[in-house]
Amino acid sequence: MVVMAGHQMHKRQVFSSVVGIVVLCLMARHMETAVAELGVNWGRISSDPLSNDVVVQMLKDNNFVKVKLFDANSEVIESMRGINLEVMVAITNDMLATIAASIDAAAAWVKANVTSHLGNNGVNIKYAAVGNEPFLTGYNGKYVDVTLPALKNVQAALAAAGLAETVKAVVPCNADILSDNSYPSQQTFRADLAPVMLDIVTALQSTNSPFVVNLYPFLNLVLQPTFPVDFAFFTGYNTPLVDGTRIYTNVFDASFDGVVVALNNAGYPNMDVIVGEIGWPTDGANYATIELAQKFNQQLVNHLESGVGTPLRPGKLEAYVFGLLDENAKSTLPGNFERHWGIFNFDGTVKYPLDLTGGVDGTQTALVGSKNVPYYPRQWCVLKPTADLSLLPANLDYACGSTDCTPLFSGGSCSGLTLQQNASYAFNNYYQFNNQLPSACDFQGLAQVTTTDPSSGTCKFTIGVRPVGSQSIAAPGISQSQSSASPTVSFTVLLIINLLIFSCIQSLPFP
Repeated sequence: MVVMAGHQMHKRQVFSSVVGIVVLCLMARHMETAVAELGVNWGRISSDPLSNDVVVQMLKDNNFVKVKLFDANSEVIESMRGINLEVMVAITNDMLATIAASIDAAAAWVKANVTSHLGNNGVNIKYAAVGNEPFLTGYNGKYVDVTLPALKNVQAALAAAGLAETVKAVVPCNADILSDNSYPSQQTFRADLAPVMLDIVTALQSTNSPFVVNLYPFLNLVLQPTFPVDFAFFTGYNTPLVDGTRIYTNVFDASFDGVVVALNNAGYPNMDVIVGEIGWPTDGANYATIELAQKFNQQLVNHLESGVGTPLRPGKLEAYVFGLLDENAKSTLPGNFERHWGIFNFDGTVKYPLDLTGGVDGTQTALVGSKNVPYYPRQWCVLKPTADLSLLPANLDYACGSTDCTPLFSGGSCSGLTLQQNASYAFNNYYQFNNQLPSACDFQGLAQVTTTDPSSGTCKFTIGVRPVGSQSIAAPGISQSQSSASPTVSFTVLLIINLLIFSCIQSLPFP
């Protein structure tokens, strides 16, 4: 059993009464302790990005105290000035070669993206990520030679700026940096990466920086057909993984301890390990459902907040949930699920119940969704009942090629729709992506605008979000998720195949 898998490359009213003050004090205490080790990834690859102020309010309302970014956008960073958020900023992979080649470039980056945001009442920047999963096998070694020198240059730049003790440079790694071993006790760094990984962890140790790794039990499940479903969760597995004297009932603990062993074998047994990304998607594949995402993420939070830890690292573990919001413009190269990792929909509405406190103090809290989101009017673009279906294939391909049709495919939340409903879903996404322009709901006369919500069962038809600064409109009150794609084959053909598969499954004589 291979246990390692990674991922390619989230107003309180003040009461004047004494009772109100007590309540607020308890809330503050709860925020400081109950979710102290839980962070969230804030990705922004979306056609309808929420304003920074809306997202920051979500982070505050849900008591997140750590947030991880994938770049160093100045406006995003500044939106977190003066508030209780520990921030990880990042150098993107395409900048690694430049930073590696020049200490001056590293110094300029630190000055512009770290130092400028600090100071009195500034942003609490704790980490500077040097790349994101730069050793992913899919990159074919592109960043292997530049990551280490980039890391060292950033460390030197932070030290020169007087920040060596307060801001740590880290390298978030995919779990595929590890060898393909079944047991945690046998783990080492992958043979082709062993020399550079040893140098990287040595550099990290020199500045007392943690090792950051991304772990995805979901990918174990979808990429390995024989992987036991229960082992991906935290409810216990009837046939646990026995590794010497240690027993593993879930893949998270086994994967985490595999990283610990690899670090130990490299000579650094006491290096702190942070889980940079972990989560579960809600659409786009088998097992990517709201029910399973809720199950996994709640169990994950409970596990982290319990303080039990893992067999090799008992105690509190630090992790960043992936992610805060669905990102409807991400590449689907890893899979159709790639746009649906958010614990919130793309517009900040709540997907499912999730108590981020883990219930450690006997109380339960609910997620708080976005506020004051400027929606477009409650109207959708759908296929006309009298449409000439001979024109449908080309128009459906065009719509899906410019938006997101991932929920329509096998395992998706909209995979059970009729061909006509598929067309309406694609047309509506295109219409919303294009700001509800009248010309975006034509498709050679096949489409029309309706004020009747065409959502069906688990398949929700979205309403777009106006650009930042637009006047707020009442929220549509439906669960939403969307994205964009560049198909390499006809979406119409794939959708028809999907419909045939669904029809066959429906006709099977299940008891």
